[in-house]
Amino acid sequence: MTDLERRRVQAASFGAVADVYERARPTYPAEAIDWLLPPGARRVVDLGAGTGKLTRGLVDRGLSVVAVEPSAGMRRELAEALPGVTLLAGTAEEILLPAGSVDAVVAGQAWHWVDPVRAVPEVARVLAPGGQLGLVWNIRDERVDWVAELTRIIHTPEHSDNGSLAPPVGPPFGPVERFDVEWGKPMRPQEIIEMLSSRSYIITMTEGERSAVLARVRHLLDTHPALGGAPEITMPYVTRCSRARL
Repeated sequence: MTDLERRRVQAASFGAVADVYERARPTYPAEAIDWLLPPGARRVVDLGAGTGKLTRGLVDRGLSVVAVEPSAGMRRELAEALPGVTLLAGTAEEILLPAGSVDAVVAGQAWHWVDPVRAVPEVARVLAPGGQLGLVWNIRDERVDWVAELTRIIHTPEHSDNGSLAPPVGPPFGPVERFDVEWGKPMRPQEIIEMLSSRSYIITMTEGERSAVLARVRHLLDTHPALGGAPEITMPYVTRCSRARL
C-alpha cells in the first residue's frame, strides 16, 4: 500500500467508530476557541466537524454554525448531539456554500487530512473579505514521561506528524499565527483505551495487531511508577492553534 492509499484508508476509517470517537475524544479549551475566531464573527464553518467536538464550543458562543463532514457515521453522531446545527456532507476541497458567505472557517483535528492545494482556495472562496481560517489540534504532551512511552507503544513506523506545528496554508491568506494552550483531562484507564481506539492508525490495524498494542497500553497504565494503576489519570494536552486572515 502506498502512502497516499494508506492515508485515504485512515481518513475514511473514523465513521466505523464514530460512537467511540464521540465518547472518548477530548473537546477544546475555551481559550483556544476564542483565539481562533475573528472579532465580530457571526457565521462559522466547522470543517471536518466529526461528531461535533469543536462545533459545541462554537454553538455555545451563539454563532450560526455550518458543520461540514464527509463521513456519514460521524454526521449521524453530530446530528443526534446537535440537532439544530446545519450539517452538510462535504470536504475542505468542496465546501458547498456560496462565495463570501461566512466570517470564519475552523477545523479541529482535520487539516492534516486535506489537500491544501485545493482546500486553501476553497476556504478562501467561502470566506467574506477579511475572513479567518482557524486550525486546532489536541496533542498529547509527550514531555511527560509516561505519555512519551504511550506514544512509542501506539505509533506505527509509518505514522507521521500531523503538521500541527506548521500547518500548510499560504496565499491568499496572510502569515500564520500560532498559539498553544496547556491543559489536562482526567480520564479513567478504560477511557484512555477508548480514546486510542478512535485513532486512525489503531482503527486500521488488524484485530491481532490492535489487541497486542492495546494490551501493552494497559500494562503501561497499570505499572508505570507515575501512574501505579490509579483509577483516574490526567492526560496532559497541548492544544496547538493556528490562524490566518485573508
